[in-house]
Amino acid sequence: MRYMTNRKNNYFDDIFDNMFTAPVFGGESLMKTDIHEKDGKYILDVEIPGYKKEDVQISLYNGTLTINASHNETNEEKDAKGRVLRQERYSGNCTRSFYVGDAIRDTDIHATFDNGILKIELPTAQKKEEEEKKFIDIL
Repeated sequence: MRYMTNRKNNYFDDIFDNMFTAPVFGGESLMKTDIHEKDGKYILDVEIPGYKKEDVQISLYNGTLTINASHNETNEEKDAKGRVLRQERYSGNCTRSFYVGDAIRDTDIHATFDNGILKIELPTAQKKEEEEKKFIDIL
C-alpha cells in the first residue's frame, strides 16, 4: 500500500511514481531465462536483447553467478556547418543473479553469446573439494 498524505489522491503522480518500478523496467524482465538440465549440466538460456557480447559480464562470487549487461550509446546528427541538429543518448543496465553453490568454480562454467542469447553451462552436481586435515601446533 502506498504512503498516506493529507492531500487528495493525485492519479497523475501515482502513474509516474509507479511507472519506473513496473516490471517492464526491471532487469529481470529484460533477462528472461530458461533453465534446463541435460547430460549432467544446467543450461541457462538468457535473453539480453539489444546488447552485444562486449556489453555482458559474468561473475562468480560466494556461490552466486551474476550476469550484468550495460550499454551506453550516443547518436548525434549534424548539419553541413557542424551544428548539432539532434543528439540522443541511451544508457541501459540490467543484472540477474543465481545461487549455484559453493562447489562450482569459474573454470566449471562455459558461456557463449549469439544474437542476444547468452548460453551458460555449468555442472549440476559437483562435490566440494575436501580439505586435508591440518594440525595446529600447541605452544
